[in-house]
Amino acid sequence: MNLLELLQFGESYHQEFKESIDKSLVREVCAFANASGGKIFIGVTDDGEIKGVEFDNETRSRLQDSINNIEPSLLVDIKYQDAIIIVTIPESKNKPHACKDGFFLRIGPNSQKLTRNQIIEFFQTEGLIHFDELIHSKAHYPQNFSIDKYNKFIELARISNKIDSVDILQNLSCLNNHYLTNAGVLFFSNSNEFMIMQSKISAILFQGTKNVTILDRKDFCNDIVSNIEDSIVFLRKHLNVSYKIEHLQREEILEIPEVALREALINAVCHRDYFEKGANVTISIFSNRVEISNPGGLPSGLPVELFGRKSVTRNPIIADLLHRIGFIEKIGTGIQRIKDSIEQTQYITVEFEISQQWFTTIFYRNSDNVTDNVTDNVTDNVTDNVTDNVTDKISLRQSKILALMRDNPKISSTELAEKLEVSKRTILRDIEKLKNTNIMRVGNERDGVWEIIEQK
Repeated sequence: MNLLELLQFGESYHQEFKESIDKSLVREVCAFANASGGKIFIGVTDDGEIKGVEFDNETRSRLQDSINNIEPSLLVDIKYQDAIIIVTIPESKNKPHACKDGFFLRIGPNSQKLTRNQIIEFFQTEGLIHFDELIHSKAHYPQNFSIDKYNKFIELARISNKIDSVDILQNLSCLNNHYLTNAGVLFFSNSNEFMIMQSKISAILFQGTKNVTILDRKDFCNDIVSNIEDSIVFLRKHLNVSYKIEHLQREEILEIPEVALREALINAVCHRDYFEKGANVTISIFSNRVEISNPGGLPSGLPVELFGRKSVTRNPIIADLLHRIGFIEKIGTGIQRIKDSIEQTQYITVEFEISQQWFTTIFYRNSDNVTDNVTDNVTDNVTDNVTDNVTDKISLRQSKILALMRDNPKISSTELAEKLEVSKRTILRDIEKLKNTNIMRVGNERDGVWEIIEQK
């Protein structure tokens, strides 16, 4: 593959562009050495445009001095081609490496700073290698390769189909010596279900609030892209939809924002522990909540207190491939996008449960409000009827709140939410409506009690 073809791929897990030699160069070298190696192209803009750079003795000395500051020492290959300096960094066998600014690791198309303990723990846990990087010994190319899935991917990624597919697959870390890597299998195999059985997504609709009675179930065993899309279709089928009409056109609005569901699902697929063969990504729909779970808690090197603010990717090639086709906008922003979209809703809340074995995103639904708030707005009569129904439902729930407060004046909003099987946000909203007219708080929030105001 020639230089121009390489630059067409853009910045990725294995490639970085720099217009000049700057202070961040040594960090990028460290990050590649601590990951799976890569190339740094100096004299190229972030968009892949060749600006060129001089490579005289002074520049050569400056570049080599920067690399010499890395500990332990690291051998790299430096060459000058078409006015571009190309620095090739191998995956180091002596990890982790550090520069004066600290320890860095390549994650997707970015380099991220880690503490030494985090990076040591990371590589101990991962065995110095990631699942998606490993060669799959049963995935022969081209026998087990799907050209249809490949064509769909390069179209989404806007990669030229004039470049040989072998070169593209190798550059994407999906092919090695006529065998697909695990990442290659997950995206391009014609038999995912048999190659990597734990790659499927199980979507289940339960009756009520417990996982006892199953009303519908689908197991999606295709490539990652198809599994994500099919799972979204399943969610759309079983979640409530409201309608908004503007200028004679009707817009469907899913009760849980689709952007939040998609981000949670992509997060589960991208960050799951694929070494765990006894569990799958699961979608569980209950009357009061939706749970999206994946095996594997937070990746090593990411403490709980940094969750949502920092990102350590368990499967960097998968993350990179999803990023290329626009499924991931920017590495490390998914959790915040979920939170932001949920804040725009009226009846939905979100929580994240983290354990050593599992990571779960839980969307709490207020089934009373959501079910009766399916507002078509086609005619004024429909709007009025739905509004009246919603008001009746809220009044009924508020009556139940008053009854529970009479029985237990010390009852908390959390306890009320559990007893009525609605979100805490809904309870707090109802309490605000009842205050000063039906109830008042005597004492502070911690030790006070509820007092019912008797109506005349």
